[in-house]
Amino acid sequence: SKKIKTEAAKRLFQAVLTLETEEECFTFFEIFVGKELLAQRFEVASMLYDKHTYLEVADKTGASTATISRVNRSLNYGSDGYDMVFKRMKK
Repeated sequence: SKKIKTEAAKRLFQAVLTLETEEECFTFFEIFVGKELLAQRFEVASMLYDKHTYLEVADKTGASTATISRVNRSLNYGSDGYDMVFKRMKK
């Protein structure tokens, strides 16, 4: 978590917090989601969180097993960011 706490990351997060609608999110995140990397990893995390197998995740998302493994490691040993978001989304 300390590696991400940079001034550049802080400014990015401040920018994200100004977004008010889903449409604004689509407009802003277009630069990140254009190659679908961010969206794909979020979908991988969501499926792993819901206990889908690597094979199911790979089939649905097209992510490589290396990507799935990295996301899984973040889910299990990261700073619980995914867990926080997924719990909030289920409310």
